Amino acid sequence: MVLLPGLCALLVLPVGASPAAAAEDARLQAYAFAPGARAVSGTTGTATAERLDPGRDYRSSLPRNGKLFYRLELGSADTAYVPVTAVPPANATVSATDGIRVSVQDAHGTPCAYASAHFGAGLSPRPITALAQREAGKSLCQGGGTYYVLVQRLDAGGFGASAPAQRWDLEIAPATEPRPARAGATSAPQTWDSATPEPLGGEPSERAGGTGFASARPLGQGVWRTALVPGETRFYKVPVDWGRQLNASAELDGAAGHGYVGGALNLSVYNPVRGYVEDTALGYTGIRKPAVLAPLPPVEYSNRYAAPAGVTSVRFAGDYYLVLHLSEQLSGTFGGGPYGVTLRVRVAGRAHAGPEYAGRPVPGDAFRVTELAHEAALSGSTGNSQNAGGRDDVGMELVAVGGIGLGTALSLVLVLWTVSARRAQTRANAQKPTA
Repeated sequence: MVLLPGLCALLVLPVGASPAAAAEDARLQAYAFAPGARAVSGTTGTATAERLDPGRDYRSSLPRNGKLFYRLELGSADTAYVPVTAVPPANATVSATDGIRVSVQDAHGTPCAYASAHFGAGLSPRPITALAQREAGKSLCQGGGTYYVLVQRLDAGGFGASAPAQRWDLEIAPATEPRPARAGATSAPQTWDSATPEPLGGEPSERAGGTGFASARPLGQGVWRTALVPGETRFYKVPVDWGRQLNASAELDGAAGHGYVGGALNLSVYNPVRGYVEDTALGYTGIRKPAVLAPLPPVEYSNRYAAPAGVTSVRFAGDYYLVLHLSEQLSGTFGGGPYGVTLRVRVAGRAHAGPEYAGRPVPGDAFRVTELAHEAALSGSTGNSQNAGGRDDVGMELVAVGGIGLGTALSLVLVLWTVSARRAQTRANAQKPTA
């Protein structure tokens, strides 16, 4: 098949957009939803709630002061995780306490667990994520059957009726974890190295982040460099094996000007099912300064029996997400940037085998680290494994092109995917370390 250059350009660029304009739009994009995410409408009651299947990505939206229900069908032996990412419009006005609350409840309305996420001191609209779960083996919400996910929007009352009634987009990515085949420890580890390590030195390597969980850019241990403008959020993922310990910090470059911005730079870490682990926010006066995450324990299955979020959430191996956000409040005090950010990532400890599960996690590779993931962390290539479903977003941003039949369009998409995969493999092979 011969691909016409002009036709390829039409396929990957919005109609009427120049390459420069498209690049600028992509740079400022607030959030990139998972390719192929299915649109689903939440309901105000449980009777007509639409079903969510673990292993699939969903896209929805949440009105101001609203609450929506979705339905799950769960077995008795699986722990279910339901992360919900809320994405407000870039021009939204938010308070520190605005956010979302997510809960899972059984068919009788009994809550299993809930979690909340807020925008915090940066007063800057950004993607925020809260994880609700149904844990097998706990006293509440046991047995197979129908469960419901309730997503509620938390809005401050201070803006009154004059506040714009903007809807927030939602991304929902349910997953399930089976029980271990053999019973193990039922208490959290009592000792681990909780000392803050010395920050890594050396020259940083440039690596821009992704614009969503699904497009998070792989990172390994090292010193990395990127640039952000106020209001931007960037996503990275670090493969962390069983027994290994993640530590990270982000340093914001200095800037001319005088003043103070609270929560100027936010660094958050989420586990492989997008559960909140830890975060840190940087108050900024224009002086170069780091934001350092609190020490996290080594990844162990038994961490789930601890109480602190920074321990219980580090409960399985897989991709841990580092999310950087630069507050839009910086613009008024120190200018529009871009601002340099240095990210230091350390992965310490000795890897070991994890538990043998009695069933299959969904998605299947959610709680393990593959050789491909390690290679991607070295090269920075997302390849075909940039998200849990193994989907590639190349060719997913197609626009309607008059005169192209469905069969032709599908063929073109297939060719684009194949070319992208070959190029990604070539880049990965070229950047593998040699003996």
